[in-house]
Amino acid sequence: MILFVYGTLLDPAVLTRVSGHPRLARRLRAARLFGQARVRLRGTPYPTLLARDGAVTAGALLRVSPTILARLRAYEGPAYRLCPVRVMTERGPCRAHAWIAPRWRAEAATERSIGDAGRSAAPSRPAGGWRGQA
Repeated sequence: MILFVYGTLLDPAVLTRVSGHPRLARRLRAARLFGQARVRLRGTPYPTLLARDGAVTAGALLRVSPTILARLRAYEGPAYRLCPVRVMTERGPCRAHAWIAPRWRAEAATERSIGDAGRSAAPSRPAGGWRGQA
C-alpha cells in the first residue's frame, strides 16, 4: 500500500521506532496534497487533514508492506481512518491513502495550517534527500 504521511511519521526517528524498520525513512518521496489543510486533531498536538479550497499540504509518499501497515495502524490509533487521496509528486499524480480523522475531530479554533501560519512548507528532508520509490 502507498501511504501519504504528513505528520509525525515524517520524522525518521519516529518512523523507524513505530515501523520497526530502520531504513524505511529512506523510501520517503516528497508529495503534496491539494485541497486539504493540515490542522490539529482536537485535544491533541497531532495533525489531521481538513478539506479547504486552495490549501496544500506537504508530506511524503511511502510504500509499506502489510506487516508495517499493521504497525503504523496501531500507532495511528482509532481516531484516524485510512482514506484514499490523490497527491502530486515530481513524477506526476499518484493515488495513495492517508490517515484522516473525522471532520468533527478537527479543532475548529485552529483550522489554519499547522506549522507556518497557513503556508505549506516542504517537510524537513532526511540527510541526502528523499530516496526510494513509493
